[in-house]
Amino acid sequence: MTNKKDEFYKTEDLAKKLKVNIMTIYRYIKAEKLKAYKIGKEYRIDKKEFERFLNSVKTK
Repeated sequence: MTNKKDEFYKTEDLAKKLKVNIMTIYRYIKAEKLKAYKIGKEYRIDKKEFERFLNSVKTK
């Protein structure tokens, strides 16, 4: 059973979703523009954090 509030994306998922290179996602994480959890060698990004990130880069 998947809980909506506990939804996470992998870096590959976000790269495909935003149509950018995966290294761009890693750079956002390293620059702390995008907060992520590191599980083993992979990162997971919370869905709410991704939405916050999108709102922060939205143009007016």
